[in-house]
Amino acid sequence: MMDLNGFWYQIEGFRDEMEEYVDEMDAQGGLSLSSPEDVLQYVDEYGISSIRMWFTDILGNLKSFSVTPKELKGAFDEGMGFDGSSIEGYQRIQESDMIAVPEASTAQILPFRSGGSRVLRMFAEVRNPDGTPYASDPRVVLRRTLERLKSHGYSHMNIGPEAEYFYFRDDKGAEVLDRAGYFDINPVDIGDDLREATVFALEAMGIDVEYHHAEVGPSQHEIDIRYKEALRMADSLQTYKYLVKEVARRNGVYATFMPKPIEGVNGSGMHVHISIFEDEKTNSFYSQSDPHHLSVLGKQCIAGTLERAREMALVTNQWHNSYGRLTPGFEAPVYIAWAERNRSASVRIPTYKPGKEVATRMELRFPDACCNPYLAFSVMLAAALEGVERGLECPEPMTADLYKLTPLERAEKNIGALPHDLFEAVAIAEKSKFLKNALGEDIHQKLVETKFLEAEKFRVYVSPKELEEHLVL
Repeated sequence: MMDLNGFWYQIEGFRDEMEEYVDEMDAQGGLSLSSPEDVLQYVDEYGISSIRMWFTDILGNLKSFSVTPKELKGAFDEGMGFDGSSIEGYQRIQESDMIAVPEASTAQILPFRSGGSRVLRMFAEVRNPDGTPYASDPRVVLRRTLERLKSHGYSHMNIGPEAEYFYFRDDKGAEVLDRAGYFDINPVDIGDDLREATVFALEAMGIDVEYHHAEVGPSQHEIDIRYKEALRMADSLQTYKYLVKEVARRNGVYATFMPKPIEGVNGSGMHVHISIFEDEKTNSFYSQSDPHHLSVLGKQCIAGTLERAREMALVTNQWHNSYGRLTPGFEAPVYIAWAERNRSASVRIPTYKPGKEVATRMELRFPDACCNPYLAFSVMLAAALEGVERGLECPEPMTADLYKLTPLERAEKNIGALPHDLFEAVAIAEKSKFLKNALGEDIHQKLVETKFLEAEKFRVYVSPKELEEHLVL
């Protein structure tokens, strides 16, 4: 248990700072900028001294650089140059010149002061020197996949993630702050005020929060952000992870989205809710006449997702540690099937509520929050669309507890399993034409190469557990 001396005082001071920030944003009528001219005017009017550009490497790591107000117009007009060979998965050194062009509509004020003033943040699109979009920019990959959706006559895909994480005392080990369990409250749930402060920051940055709570594991937490269109959600999820970790850091603790940081305890996943819309109000997953209230499209999307789940795993669960979470017995879905109420299935359809047709959706339960959200959402949509394009038939939903079935029973029901470890995930992905088409050949190759090296590193590592078990041999 954490020593609480001074901790509550520090948290309260930080909450006051967040409330001041919220009041500041409210006084400005919120931040809704849509053009470079809007951003330039705002920066001038409110004396913003630092503008940060964010983009993402292929592993999902957030990258950032800052420009001064006098450089901002040039950034909009021509972009800002950088060395792509120094970014994981970007250009080779002989082709390394890249430019980052900020997207004005993503402008938000960070909830932390720098040098006494506020900092404005924008996401940037990475481009080649000739101004064309860089095909291996994860944000460009997602844009490209969403265009494919529109070619089928649909307007957008909504995404709602449930990203879990742990608070630890520091980054030196997995020392928990509390022993709170699912939905526990103060004083047992020490992280409650940290979550509250994070919610203040999220909502003031235009990211709506549905609810937050203590999770099943000790010192494990979840903040659910309200669904939105896929590209905006990928941006929001990157911002969410940044704010969770930064609020923790500024209060003297450590937050991690590591999928399985504690042996014998439930890991941290990211259940992802997906729906496809014909227009702003018409949910194409819903059918009034179907017993499951699922349209033909919805069932085809489920079928495509199930068929490509093993290939998707390298993207949705990309780390060696991800497969420590994907083991039976810890609420993590391992077996490839779909169900309605059955949470042992890797794909679930939340229960339909009359009058809530717009909420009809499928929930992918196997991803974790350490994925690259742009690439993960891309492969999720690509798999769903393949089910539509090939007219795949959806199997019957599973009502049995999949963990309790024997291997023979699962084989008889044609229920497969996600990869056992990262090495298997890489081997499957390397041969996957689906994944190559969804990501592009360049990202596919770089991801396979990078993850093979990671798998090899852990394959030859001798763990303390191995020494404990086998040193007597």
